[in-house]
Amino acid sequence: MNFDWHYFFSLFTQLPAYIPITILMAVLSMALAIFIGGFITSLQLSPVAPFRGFAHLYISLFRGMPTLVQLFIIFYGLPQIFPALRGLSAFVAVVIGLGFKQASYLAEIFRAAVNSVDKGQIEAGQSLNISRSKLFLNVVLPQATINALPATGNTFVSLVKETSLAFTLGLTELFGDGKMIAGESFKYFETYLAVGIIYWILIVVYTWLQHLLENALQKPYRRTANVINRSKEPVSENRPEASFETH
Repeated sequence: MNFDWHYFFSLFTQLPAYIPITILMAVLSMALAIFIGGFITSLQLSPVAPFRGFAHLYISLFRGMPTLVQLFIIFYGLPQIFPALRGLSAFVAVVIGLGFKQASYLAEIFRAAVNSVDKGQIEAGQSLNISRSKLFLNVVLPQATINALPATGNTFVSLVKETSLAFTLGLTELFGDGKMIAGESFKYFETYLAVGIIYWILIVVYTWLQHLLENALQKPYRRTANVINRSKEPVSENRPEASFETH
């Protein structure tokens, strides 16, 4: 096996230069996806049938179409229909395309998280004449956020890896830089292995940060559960045994 170890390790001084643009694309796309996904979720939970129909159509369309096709439609197709978009940069096209794509997944995650909240808490709040907005912000949203966090994190992991498609629009990021380096050196195995390891390290770091966030958000609920469990424990009365003295 002719593996160039020196060249392989030298790549870890070149490739990280494009990590910031990869992370920036992922973060901006995720922010857009959360905003749109939350809006689509509100339409799904709406009592108005046309709103629910639009939400189902959006989710079906963007989940069923390949990501690369969506990026090509936004970057190459839309400027033909809307001339004002002819100056659209590849970076903006990628952020919009990935954001709209992942929003279709987040909408389903958010809907499931909201529905997972115990309805008895909502009914108890309504019996106390608490407004629906306060119930949502103070009761439903905190619990739904915790329930949705693991699946939302998985979506972000997929989003980080999908930023590699930006190279198809002429945008140089982590994978794009690796592709150009491999084309110049013809050392494809070493180069793509290094690129893959860097993506893996990014995901490991993010997973660790997400784990810390989940623990921080769940602390109040664990504390409450411990108090409830202790209150249910039987109280043992330590009564001294009666002693009888014989005179």
